[in-house]
Amino acid sequence: MRTAERIKVAGVREANPSADRRCAEMIGARATGALMLELATWPKPGLVSHVDTGSHSDMDAAMLTASAEALRPFFVELAAAGQQRCAMNDLRRIGLRAEVAMLEATQGVNTHRGAIFGLGLLCAAAGATTTLTAVGPLVAASNLGRTVAQVWGDEIRLGPIPLFSHGSAVLRQHGAGGARAEAGSGFPSVYGIGLPSLRIGRLLAGADADAPAVHACFALIAAVRDTNLLHRGGEDGASFAAAAARAFLSEGGVGTPDWRERAIAVHAAFVAGNLSPGGCADLLAMTLFVDALDTGTDLT
Repeated sequence: MRTAERIKVAGVREANPSADRRCAEMIGARATGALMLELATWPKPGLVSHVDTGSHSDMDAAMLTASAEALRPFFVELAAAGQQRCAMNDLRRIGLRAEVAMLEATQGVNTHRGAIFGLGLLCAAAGATTTLTAVGPLVAASNLGRTVAQVWGDEIRLGPIPLFSHGSAVLRQHGAGGARAEAGSGFPSVYGIGLPSLRIGRLLAGADADAPAVHACFALIAAVRDTNLLHRGGEDGASFAAAAARAFLSEGGVGTPDWRERAIAVHAAFVAGNLSPGGCADLLAMTLFVDALDTGTDLT
């Protein structure tokens, strides 16, 4: 599809290369910042942070930081592709190049493949829906998931399924929909679980800046059928993880004085069981990204 045709598909958006580039760079910076904020969140059950490596022996915070920085230009490129309403195949090609850059930065470790897919699609949606105003870019953050489903949903659902990925194996064995189902449906876990829980966490925790993202992480683990948990722990492991997260929330979540101690205990149990909710970590990063665009928060 030629550039003029892409802009026509997008509606009445007029090309402004300089302003569009600034918008794309802003979106890419927010996406990278969301990955950094997800990494900084602690305690996250079984997941890597600056405190420890969770249930992972092959990665640490320095590696995830290098991976996130390597992905920054590709998030910018995906936002620019969204500005032109490029087809899913175009976005997929950018994503594959992003994977190569990630693997080069991590010496072959898959740190952010799920985030490249989900966060990358949200970057493209942000590019497609950004309005340039006199005071700066205005992003319709509440509509990003709907935009992904409407513009690219059919291509996402009909796209190729990797035969040998962990997610594909779990899909065949357990019937979990995984990242493709989440994206094709407009990211209901982000908008229906992650964002409301993040904002509830803010109300519960007051001035405690660490708490909201932890609360959102536990809410996602409690409700989402995470293919990473299923891969590592099977149905029993996934059920244990969800029950532990639900118990943390039912006991007050981050709204009690001892929330950190209780969260650390859940984290230790996940590590002991070699459980890691990597899919929920990706969804948490997406939640933080959408929230940052919605509130105008600079995550850099």
